[in-house]
Amino acid sequence: MIVKKYSQKTLEKKIQLKGIGLHSGEQIQIILKPAEKDEGFVFVRTDINPHHRIPALANLVSKTDRGTTISKEGIEIKTTEHILAALVGCGLNNCIIETSGCEIPIMDGSSIKFVEAIQKAGVKEQDDLQEVFDVQDIIRVSDEKTGSELMIIPDTETSITVMIDFETQVLGTQNAMLNKIEDFKSEIAHCRTFGFLDELEKLLDQDLIKGGDLNNAIVYVDKPLAKSNMERLKKTFKKDDIDVKKNGILNNLTLRHPNEAARHKLLDVLGDLALIGMPIKGRIIANRPGHKINTDFAKKLSSIIKNKKKSNAPIIDLTKPPVMDVNQLMDMLPHRPPFLLVDKVLELSDTHVIGLKNVTMNEPFFKGHFPGAPVMPGVLQIEAMAQAGGVLVLSTVPDPENYLTFFMKIDNFKFKRPVFPGDTIIFKIELLTKIRRGICNVRGYAYVNGQVVSEGDLMAQIVKRQ
Repeated sequence: MIVKKYSQKTLEKKIQLKGIGLHSGEQIQIILKPAEKDEGFVFVRTDINPHHRIPALANLVSKTDRGTTISKEGIEIKTTEHILAALVGCGLNNCIIETSGCEIPIMDGSSIKFVEAIQKAGVKEQDDLQEVFDVQDIIRVSDEKTGSELMIIPDTETSITVMIDFETQVLGTQNAMLNKIEDFKSEIAHCRTFGFLDELEKLLDQDLIKGGDLNNAIVYVDKPLAKSNMERLKKTFKKDDIDVKKNGILNNLTLRHPNEAARHKLLDVLGDLALIGMPIKGRIIANRPGHKINTDFAKKLSSIIKNKKKSNAPIIDLTKPPVMDVNQLMDMLPHRPPFLLVDKVLELSDTHVIGLKNVTMNEPFFKGHFPGAPVMPGVLQIEAMAQAGGVLVLSTVPDPENYLTFFMKIDNFKFKRPVFPGDTIIFKIELLTKIRRGICNVRGYAYVNGQVVSEGDLMAQIVKRQ
């Protein structure tokens, strides 16, 4: 289910950073800029004329070896995961990322430099509310060849659990947890990328890590290191001495956590899932994650979200007691039969309400609309939505019985299917902006059997009774 939960956020001011590209070895400048509402995360290649925009979306993933690459019209942005994890971890929803090269700089191999810059620049709230994918069913992607699996299960909050096992003595089996996104800055952001020495040597052979440094990657040594390779590594990393210490890490790099590798894999999962295009609410469990399965999972979730957006019909359980029955509704709303057009409220939060209307042949309007072919008037569907929206706005005041709700504007209404006697209409009303001075902007949907019958935008204001 897609719901609107909280205010969108972007940067307070722009940020400028410089660093080395891991694979190109080139000096790259990036500028993070505030973005408009609903813009999401967008990369901009400023080294190309005209500048080329590449939205951070899963369907644009083109490569997943040695990082996540996205491309549009043949133009690439490489190693996107660390900066995207920083943006999500800092609670941002909208940001422009300008880059002077084809990859995001590696910095220290983690997200911490980006996080610190974002904190220094500040985060500001935007007027519009953010869509969130509230997971209702278990969703899973697996790879039999690698044993990798990602799944998400319904939960009241967003959390991530990662388990890794490279079947090597030096690294072993590790796991890491992020119980809430707000902990990313303190628990995950500073955890650096890692690899094994044999992988490093292959990359050196292919001339693919010109920006590599022992300060931006943990290198595990799971095989004896030949003297010739020692000399090569000294030259590559500009070190007078290369050694493997007791912890099995090249040059005795000090770990920030005993499970830093698992924590970094969690960082990658968060960054890759940012490509879904909206936050997700649920418990994510990743076993042996990697950029390929991470982005496959993001693509699957994106496809599910796209299909849900076409209808986005709420999933309801009619066996549960309603939040408000018809008597409680009459305590709040001034409407009375036959003009009370909502029978129950099934869900109610600060940002949305779900109501129900049973349409029967006893409705008085069917006598004239139309004899022999009864159809519920569209204007009454709008009125029923407005009454459900009235519950949403009146729930913000302590004495709703002392207020009236008045229409101010109706926009973009569409009627897609007729409503007949015997139908049950489910109304879903979502806030578009925060309620201010009693003025409420909402988007309303009416569903019958999971299909949209009408939808549109409403504006109303509550006024105290004289």
